[in-house]
Amino acid sequence: MLEIMKDQEFDQVYSLMQKSFPIDEYRPVQEQQKLLQNQNYRIYTVHDTDKTTVRAFLAVWQFCDFTYFEHFAVDTALRGQGMGSMILKEASRLFDRQICLEAELPDTEIAKRRIEFYRRNGYFSNDYFYMQPPISEGRKAVPLMIMTAKCTVTKEQFEKIKAVLYREVYHQTDAG
Repeated sequence: MLEIMKDQEFDQVYSLMQKSFPIDEYRPVQEQQKLLQNQNYRIYTVHDTDKTTVRAFLAVWQFCDFTYFEHFAVDTALRGQGMGSMILKEASRLFDRQICLEAELPDTEIAKRRIEFYRRNGYFSNDYFYMQPPISEGRKAVPLMIMTAKCTVTKEQFEKIKAVLYREVYHQTDAG
């Protein structure tokens, strides 16, 4: 189901990214394209039966100690049909390190539904303060939480995850 994105699929993936995330949670198109050159970063896609239309994607960073799902989106027409759960199950088989992702705080009904979706799929909220730094110049910092697969993490493990994300993903020198 999950396949590494082909170059010609980038526009479809970026369009789905724009439709699925607030502007402060994704990079401008040129920065997103440049990121594809980073050896730690890959985008995986899921296609329609025609094999030409991208219906979902998972943007993944692989680090020494953990795997980070930066963006995960399913086409709105297919949400609620089990595709997201199938993708997360397949991803948990593909990546053998601790998996983590960022999720919104439970301040809205849609955020609460997303958090519950991740919980149903074996992810746990970690109750440590986390602020996503600006993803790009001109973007704002976003209060989020770190969710991890299979179990919560200790404060020490959380701080290590946060430090790597701040340094490698957001190019920040201080993990605050």
